[in-house]
Amino acid sequence: MPKKILFIYYQNVKPGGVARVMINLANELCENGYDISILFLMEGENTFYQINPRIKIYTVDSFAHWGFNKVNPVLDRYLKKFRYRYNLKKYVYDFGQWDVMNKWLKKNHSQFDMIISCWYKLSAQIATNRILAAKTIAWEHSNFEVGGKIWGDFLRPQYKNLKGVICINKASVEYYKKLNPHTFHISNIIGKPFENIDKIDFESKKNQLVYVGRLDEEKNVSSIIDAVSKIDLKDFTFKIIGDGPELENLIKLTEEKSLQSKIIFTGQMSIEQIKTELLGSRIFLFMSKKECLPTVLLESLFCGVTLLSYDCRYGPSDIISDNNGFLIPMNDQIMFQKTLKDLLDHNDKLKELNMSSYDESKKWKKEYILEKWMTVINTI
Repeated sequence: MPKKILFIYYQNVKPGGVARVMINLANELCENGYDISILFLMEGENTFYQINPRIKIYTVDSFAHWGFNKVNPVLDRYLKKFRYRYNLKKYVYDFGQWDVMNKWLKKNHSQFDMIISCWYKLSAQIATNRILAAKTIAWEHSNFEVGGKIWGDFLRPQYKNLKGVICINKASVEYYKKLNPHTFHISNIIGKPFENIDKIDFESKKNQLVYVGRLDEEKNVSSIIDAVSKIDLKDFTFKIIGDGPELENLIKLTEEKSLQSKIIFTGQMSIEQIKTELLGSRIFLFMSKKECLPTVLLESLFCGVTLLSYDCRYGPSDIISDNNGFLIPMNDQIMFQKTLKDLLDHNDKLKELNMSSYDESKKWKKEYILEKWMTVINTI
């Protein structure tokens, strides 16, 4: 009998890195003979990322909980000036989601041999129920420092009750092993369409710098714009792909720096469009303040792009090597600029790095990652 595995996550109704890598893994395990189900905590058309039709989909409506529908409107009405109203509303939703998920699992968990929880809040909630925890693996996608007092300091120690923990970067392994000895380091499967690239025409690459990701304050794209404004970009352009709350500020900064002819904002793109842009780019610029394991850096390797990144906590150092780019000390903008200028000035060196970056992508292929997952699933 094939092992019956249940994945749990919030949604598959809009773009999301966790949803995407979860579905990549679920699809691959399904193809390898496992009986896979997914529980989404949001009702709707959970079809944004393609799911193997053999995978069973369950949904519960965490927004239908009385806390979300009755308590939060009261908070909005009577605590308009309360400084922590939005934080309080989040906790009310989290409690409601916990209640809904817990009731479903108590009723249905016996159908499954293993549960894989795909977010730290969900894992912490499940860890408080020893029966559920004994068959649950926490798949950690976020930085282990997140969570604050309640999720981080109070609930995360309950990970000791879980069947195991999967981490996507080495620093997280060191942290979680103190809580649970059954902690393993397994990177994410990048999946299609990047896994399908078997040849790159390096001569056809444009003189294009690129950033792909959410445009929020933590991604620190404003510092990238400031850095490129201080060097001669020659005939290179910088394409910024993504959307987010900082978009208008970044457009304004570009205008202030008189870089409208050099910096292009594309908005959100499909995965296929992103692949096309990365295949046509030569250097990926990254100055994020904090990460776990930036999937987009791995996607760039599959497309033969050189990586130039700050050494932020905690993901880039697991990826970047002398063969694929440069890891710059955090916030050292001068060194970032000098390194970028050197790459722009030496075309042969850049082309060589593009080619070796593509070669480096082979060690991130899905067959190696999938083998690690199946070893854990079958032996833990």
